[in-house]
Amino acid sequence: MLSFRRKLRIETERLTLRPPVHSDYNAWSAIREESRDYLSPWEPTWSPDHLSRKAFTNRVYWASRSIQNGTAVPLFLIRREDEALIGAITLDNIRRGPAQAGTLGYWTGERYGRRGYMSEAIAAVTHHAFERLGLSRLEAACLPENAASRGLLERAGFKYEGVAQSYLQINGRWRTHVLYAGLRLDRRGRTDIG
Repeated sequence: MLSFRRKLRIETERLTLRPPVHSDYNAWSAIREESRDYLSPWEPTWSPDHLSRKAFTNRVYWASRSIQNGTAVPLFLIRREDEALIGAITLDNIRRGPAQAGTLGYWTGERYGRRGYMSEAIAAVTHHAFERLGLSRLEAACLPENAASRGLLERAGFKYEGVAQSYLQINGRWRTHVLYAGLRLDRRGRTDIG
């Protein structure tokens, strides 16, 4: 388990991944609002107070508690060249015992998409999960039509495992998702999907 006293920080070639802090509110709310139409087809419906300072404060407290308890690792993606907040990645639902698994979720602001930032973040969080946290399996799910996310996961070494019917409520309705997994010691062959 991570010690909360030790600052969690992961560095990639262009990014610093770190937990959210209260002073991130303005940058976070601005990039989320700016990217609302870009993100809403892929996310749960935003609550009426989604972009409020109070909701963000709750998010920061949840992140701190989750890291301290070892149940999640929520990280903001900060581009080092200009300190811009460009998105987030969360290793959530960390399960110990015989499972040693967790679930990845992520988003980037529209203007930062398709530049390789999330590939860097997924590689770094995957390494952290396997080498520092001792997890054995990472899972991720996305909508079948989200070709960008599917390609991102496949390039990161995640393999298609199947379909989950009515998996999550996305943009106001229950949606089927495709499931991917990355294994610490992956002996599976390449999967070819249509």
